Amino acid sequence: MRRRWQIFAVILCALALILLLPPRRSGRMPILTYHHVVPDGNECNEMTVTVSKLEGDLAWLREHGYTTVLPGELAAGVELPEKPVMITFDDGYRSNYELAFPLFEQYGAKAVISLIVTLTDQENPSFCSWYMLREMEASGLVEIGSHSYALHNLESGGEPSADGACGVQRRRGESAQTFDARVLDDIRRSHARLTEELGSAPTVFCFPFGITDPAAQGCVEALFPVSFVTRPQMADPAHSLRYLPRFTVTMDVDLAILLNEN
Repeated sequence: MRRRWQIFAVILCALALILLLPPRRSGRMPILTYHHVVPDGNECNEMTVTVSKLEGDLAWLREHGYTTVLPGELAAGVELPEKPVMITFDDGYRSNYELAFPLFEQYGAKAVISLIVTLTDQENPSFCSWYMLREMEASGLVEIGSHSYALHNLESGGEPSADGACGVQRRRGESAQTFDARVLDDIRRSHARLTEELGSAPTVFCFPFGITDPAAQGCVEALFPVSFVTRPQMADPAHSLRYLPRFTVTMDVDLAILLNEN
């Protein structure tokens, strides 16, 4: 009998400790990925959504109690809201400023835009300028991250290169020294340019094509507290801020079905 009471006392103590612990940050958070936004009536592909589609998604998220969060908030340890969601845009299209940003302001939605930094440096008219990026960051609604400096095989239109390397992947037969000069220096350059132009170090690195490589892991983790890949499942920021998976949103994606809110 005494043994039973001792076990019962241990269980009670354990339950009391659990009740006294601070609540654990929610582990499930959808991260949604967009790219380019086009006016209504334009033809769309897997990389584009219309203004009405984006606005409809933002309205739906608000109506269903979701609160948008930023990578910097995760890195700072800010407690997540009851229903968090992260909105991300890849590449840094000019439409993110001209068409998406006004909707962020209208709905009070936060979003992270990860740049192919070389396109902004080259003042490509289809992509955001540094002035646009600074204006969006100053609003408090937008955080700017890195999508590499120039690791997207742009010379071949973004298709995988002939040797099979995509983004940070090592090329066949590539030495460690060559890899470091081609890939790691590119990642460092993207970080340096974002810091120089925006006045603070970026928090997030978005892996090109969503593909990772062990040889780039140390460099990315040393510079960026948060990183994204492309994998259609819920993120668990309570577990790790590295290699967070994301859902790609196209015109055919219904958020109610994607997030099981039917």
